Amino acid sequence: MPSSKIITFDNLSLQEMNEDAELIPLMTPEDEEEMNNELLPNDLPILPLRNTVLFPGVVIPITAGRDKSIKLINDANASGKVIGVVAQKDESVEEPTANDIYHIGTVARIIRVLKMPDGNTTVILQGKKRFEIDQITQSEPYFKATIKEVPEERPEKDDQEFDTIIESIKDLAIDIIKESPNIPTEATFAIKNIESKPFLVNFVSSNMNLFVKEKQGLLSIHNLKERALETLRFMNLELQKLELKNDIQSKVRFDLDQQQREYFLQQQMKTIQEELGGVSHEAEIEEMRNKAKSKKWDEKIAKHFEKEVSKLQRTNPNSPDFGIQRNYLELFLELPWGEFTHDNFDLKRAQKILDRDHYGLEDVKKRIIEHLAVLKLRKDMKSPILCLYGPPGVGKTSIGKSIAEALGREYVRMSLGGLRDEAEIRGHRKTYIGAMPGRILQNIKKAKTSNPVFVLDEIDKLSSSHNGDPSSALLEVLDPEQNAEFYDNFLEIGYDLSKVMFIATSNSLSTIQPALKDRMEIINMSGYTIEEKVEIAKKHLLPKQLKEHGLKETDLIIGKKQIEKIVTGYTRESGVRSLEKKIAQMVRYAAKSIAMEEPYNIKVTDEDIIEVLKAPRLERDKYENNDTAGVVTGLAWTSVGGDILFIESTISKGKGNMTMTGNLGTVMKESVSIAMEYIKSNAEELGIKAETLESNNIHIHVPEGATPKDGPSAGIAMLTSMVSSFTQKKVKKSLAMTGEITLRGKVLPVGGIKEKILAAKRANIKEIILCTENQRDIDEIKPEYLKGLTFHYVDTMKEVIDLAITNQKVKNPKKI
Repeated sequence: MPSSKIITFDNLSLQEMNEDAELIPLMTPEDEEEMNNELLPNDLPILPLRNTVLFPGVVIPITAGRDKSIKLINDANASGKVIGVVAQKDESVEEPTANDIYHIGTVARIIRVLKMPDGNTTVILQGKKRFEIDQITQSEPYFKATIKEVPEERPEKDDQEFDTIIESIKDLAIDIIKESPNIPTEATFAIKNIESKPFLVNFVSSNMNLFVKEKQGLLSIHNLKERALETLRFMNLELQKLELKNDIQSKVRFDLDQQQREYFLQQQMKTIQEELGGVSHEAEIEEMRNKAKSKKWDEKIAKHFEKEVSKLQRTNPNSPDFGIQRNYLELFLELPWGEFTHDNFDLKRAQKILDRDHYGLEDVKKRIIEHLAVLKLRKDMKSPILCLYGPPGVGKTSIGKSIAEALGREYVRMSLGGLRDEAEIRGHRKTYIGAMPGRILQNIKKAKTSNPVFVLDEIDKLSSSHNGDPSSALLEVLDPEQNAEFYDNFLEIGYDLSKVMFIATSNSLSTIQPALKDRMEIINMSGYTIEEKVEIAKKHLLPKQLKEHGLKETDLIIGKKQIEKIVTGYTRESGVRSLEKKIAQMVRYAAKSIAMEEPYNIKVTDEDIIEVLKAPRLERDKYENNDTAGVVTGLAWTSVGGDILFIESTISKGKGNMTMTGNLGTVMKESVSIAMEYIKSNAEELGIKAETLESNNIHIHVPEGATPKDGPSAGIAMLTSMVSSFTQKKVKKSLAMTGEITLRGKVLPVGGIKEKILAAKRANIKEIILCTENQRDIDEIKPEYLKGLTFHYVDTMKEVIDLAITNQKVKNPKKI
């Protein structure tokens, strides 16, 4: 007894009514008596049904599909509502004739006709009495025939055998309902509540899973008892089939294991995702394969990718490995394999861009133009690894943007400050939870090209920890001979970085690992002169700050003299960061005045600068007079550029002891000791009596005691200061010096010469003493930076003393 909700003339069977259909009205003995007493008309319109047989008392819904049938139903519904229903011998015949239909059928009454939304007609019929076609009187527009009633032979009321057959039919019907999964359990109640015995036989016969021929055979049996026995026989066969089927199913049934259960659930999820507009895992994998077709990778990488995709296909989507594998393949597809931007080799344009964005920095610009020239000629040169070395604020990082624009490449910046995990460079192995590629590949992915300008910012700030040494991981990245096959732990296959132009920036070379430093070309970016800072402020900083504060260029004008005052009085740096902050302060003052509609000077005066920035606080590095013995101006290099350093010494009565203060480092203390030993061994030549050294203590101090100081550069300044104190002679006016000393009396070269020269110029120094070997450093400095300075090159300490110490006694000399 299978089920189906819609029943048509072409495919009609009562056993296909499902659990959603309304319960079939049950016939009572009174209804049966009334139906038996009804008289049949002489002629009736005949309705052929393709695949079902209507039994007396049974109610069935049908949907009319043929034009003739619809016409017949409409006409009958408008008149007497009584029609004759017969079964069709062959259901495949579309237009049946008199020979294609059975002649025994059932008179039916139309209970209701329904017009369906799709235009079809559904009619509910109830069988009344059996009839036999006597003669077909009409075939168009539908069959009409004269009929005669077929009498039914019924057993006596007290027939025990018939009663037993009926009880058996009821019991078997209930068993069939229980065994069949397609019949609703509510049908059990219907069977139990049927009181009419003939109706029970007809109801069960109508709903059994039989062929039309077999049902027609049941309808054609005149004797009710025989019909009941034949129905019971069919029911026994159906019950045996059901039991056998269920027995076979129970034998082959097996419990689904967890994996199969998950598979079915995943299939359901896949369907739900597709319904919601999402993408199923299979579709996602197919999309990956389609994307891979457009990638410019070689056969080795293509094979590796296909292997990993197949692995993803075999992985259970619920396992953590699925997400890791998908992320891995997504990285593969997002990396720009073989994707390169076209380099622009217009060298004049490149020079204009570099000059536009950065004032000065001639050596750096020259090196970039040289690289472009070689690349233009050879077209296959590996990108060099440049390291821009210099104090903060001189434009090391920003020059990378200008290089990228000049080349027409993408720009990527990666800050290395404080990085202490090697995995940040090389990535994690993908087996770890939360694994990801290193930041090198992440930035390449972001750039969407394999040849960007890649700035490695603050490479000197790398530090090592228990997680590894990132600077060692960078060795492969920054080696043009190795980085063509850069191995990232997450990617697990070599990636070509040889076309990337790496530019590292550093404030100090001392903290960079020697092997790493050896792989880079060091370009020194020294501090700016006052003149350069004034030009940078005028051309870049002031327009930038006016724009950022919403002002026009005519709202505030700062002249070159006023900018120079800000540079010398309020900033102490090699770069221009502090200068930019001070200019921003001036712009904010103007912005406030405009917003509050207060008067202000559009052209800034010196008084305006003092009003906004307060009194200058950084003019203490100006040269001091030489009226006091033992005060010498030294030149020092700091992380923010060059500076002048005052060395002070004084003597007092004692036993020849030496004291050092000023937060001096080990090397600086050694310089003091070397200078003292030189003085002792050459006292007579220096005009110092031995008794003076033995009867006087000397105290050496370097001001700004809170600031740690170290290095050999102040050696000759220490010596000059102590000789001046012991002789009470003046040090030459407007003189500064830098150089290392030895016990033999030699003067050795030192570094940071350009920064020191700029500091000396800021302090209005006129003469400078240097080691002879430092002359080559002076030759590399632009002549305009050296204007107003005189250089003295020395090899020995005696030359230093002869140049620095005058024969003139200081005011109020101490009596020695």
